[in-house]
Amino acid sequence: MQTSTVTRRLVLVALTLNLGVAGVYAQEKHVKMTFSGTNVATTLNLQANTVTDETQLAGRGSFGQFTFRELHADGVVPSFGCMGPFFGVLKGAGVFRFQDGSLLIVTVVDGSGCINPTAGNAALIVNYQISGGSGRFAGASGDLKMTGTLMCWLRNASNACTFLTNTGKFEGTLFGAALEDEERDERQ
Repeated sequence: MQTSTVTRRLVLVALTLNLGVAGVYAQEKHVKMTFSGTNVATTLNLQANTVTDETQLAGRGSFGQFTFRELHADGVVPSFGCMGPFFGVLKGAGVFRFQDGSLLIVTVVDGSGCINPTAGNAALIVNYQISGGSGRFAGASGDLKMTGTLMCWLRNASNACTFLTNTGKFEGTLFGAALEDEERDERQ
């Protein structure tokens, strides 16, 4: 009987430790990252009656330094509170690449841009769903929100802006990623 009790206790301790480690692995993590980079109009067509842009950003934040590359389709949507020209971010996806080679994949949920002709910029908000990744982001889920400011630096022959700078931040919540190095990354 004594061996059976000891065995049960050892199994219970091992199970508790495993569940504790799994709990740490699957914890919710608040994500905060700042970035700068560019947006450029492309000839790609992600959706009819839209303009497809390519975004390339670099920055640092909760998971260390990263690059971000995204394709998204901008189109006409109703304006909600924007006093200038307005556009919607209708479709797209992007990939974050971190210094350790891990990838974090996101899909555009929705977004909008409000152009301020007087200031010469546009406020951009895009909501993303995290849809997995590789390395420490394998199996990750959650959501991110990009808040950025676009400024036009080059116009095409029709006077439409085709090359823009983009600065801002990503914030959101991540679940299911390996979180062991994050606190060190946040201090850098």
